Amino acid sequence: MSGHPMPCSPREIGSLFLFEKLSPEQLGRLCAAGRVERFEPGPVYTEGEPATCFFVMIDGTVVLSRRVGGDDVEVTRTSQPGAYAGATQAYVGDRVRQVYKNSMRVTEPTRFFVLPADTFASVMREWFPMAVHLLEGLFFGYKSSQAVTEQHERLLALGSLSAGLTHELNNPAAAAVRATETLRERVAKMRHKLAVIAEGPFSREQLANLIDIQERTAERVAKAPSLSPLEAADREDALTDWLEDHGIGQAWQLAPTFVQAGLDVDWLQEVAVAVDEEILPGAVGWLNYTVETELLMDEIADSTTRISRLVDAAKQYSQLDRAPYQVADVHELLDSTLLMLSAKIGPHIEVVKDYDRTLPRIPAYPAELNQVWTNLIDNAVSAVEGVGGEGTLTVRTARDGDRFLVEFRDTGPGVPPEIRGRIFDPFFTTKPVGEGTGLGLDISWRIVVNKHHGTLRVESVPGDTRFQVLLPLTATTDDTSPSPISEEPA
Repeated sequence: MSGHPMPCSPREIGSLFLFEKLSPEQLGRLCAAGRVERFEPGPVYTEGEPATCFFVMIDGTVVLSRRVGGDDVEVTRTSQPGAYAGATQAYVGDRVRQVYKNSMRVTEPTRFFVLPADTFASVMREWFPMAVHLLEGLFFGYKSSQAVTEQHERLLALGSLSAGLTHELNNPAAAAVRATETLRERVAKMRHKLAVIAEGPFSREQLANLIDIQERTAERVAKAPSLSPLEAADREDALTDWLEDHGIGQAWQLAPTFVQAGLDVDWLQEVAVAVDEEILPGAVGWLNYTVETELLMDEIADSTTRISRLVDAAKQYSQLDRAPYQVADVHELLDSTLLMLSAKIGPHIEVVKDYDRTLPRIPAYPAELNQVWTNLIDNAVSAVEGVGGEGTLTVRTARDGDRFLVEFRDTGPGVPPEIRGRIFDPFFTTKPVGEGTGLGLDISWRIVVNKHHGTLRVESVPGDTRFQVLLPLTATTDDTSPSPISEEPA
């Protein structure tokens, strides 16, 4: 929107605090290069447009706003003469993308002194060279330190995840190794028992019956029911009594194995009917080795399946083999992150998943959303640990209008009202020195708001803190290719 040109008075613009120390010659140069314009109520410029002008308000009322998700959020409203906006970083030049960082509108007829961006950059470098060097150093130094600290934050998260993943992988891997060694031992004993049976007084029919029972036993092991501790104890007692009554030694060792395999007294009775009484102990011993080998193979299968699931979760979490931008299943991303962080969450924090599985897949940057989930879960765990280490983490998904809601709720002490407005600021942290960089929520904010055009907000009272991420269900027009999280510090 263009304003109505008006005469430029060096004396008038010299009364503004920004120019009050300039000489008459400098004020004359500004008036010659710039202009005074009067704007009627309405927009002056829009966020994201090329920053071509530097605006200094002479009189009126100006409102600055930022685009957050689908809403314009007011950040400043002022009637202070001399308030300035627009191409405020023109002096940096092409090293920074020169676009308006906010939208400006006026609510009443307002006059501005308008200076072209290239003129503003020239006079700044000519009149205030030392100040320009200091401002450039501050600006680029901040960006550099933020980039380094962000990298450190990611490395800390990666280290934590690596340690957790190593721990999670070690347990099933060790279990598989132990089961394999035990299986080798049991198979060796089974070969020995087979030799004993072959040399014994077994008829062809008895051997056939024994082999048939062995096959049916293996099938029952695969379908073993889950028993309560009380049911298992009762069944063990009954099996122990039966084995002792039939003169079979080490009944107290055999009974728990048979119960775990889903076998009962009726099964033992079938074995007793199928073979002669004098060879019953040998037959039960042979079948015990069959049961043990089946159980060990189940344990190996479970361990290797768990390892495979962990590897799949790591692959899902890192998104290494996938496009940066894609239509993603948010629930898969949440599950992979929770699994990757399971060691950090620990056994004393109950994780509750309250998912709305009817929600659709959404267009997103999955690897970066996983980083958001990681930061929010890490904060929730730290909060719960601060009140004794026991509590609940609830991860909820739901539809919120035309947006996908992901909510992380913890039972920690809450976020005090006096710092709630600062938690998304860069480098702000409540963790002890060395335990946090203060960039987790800042990074999460920029991933959600700037990159996904969503919203990140917090609601908190003691015992109930909720971080809510709202993401668009459909792609916006500028989501067709990867883009940086932000061009500027938050």
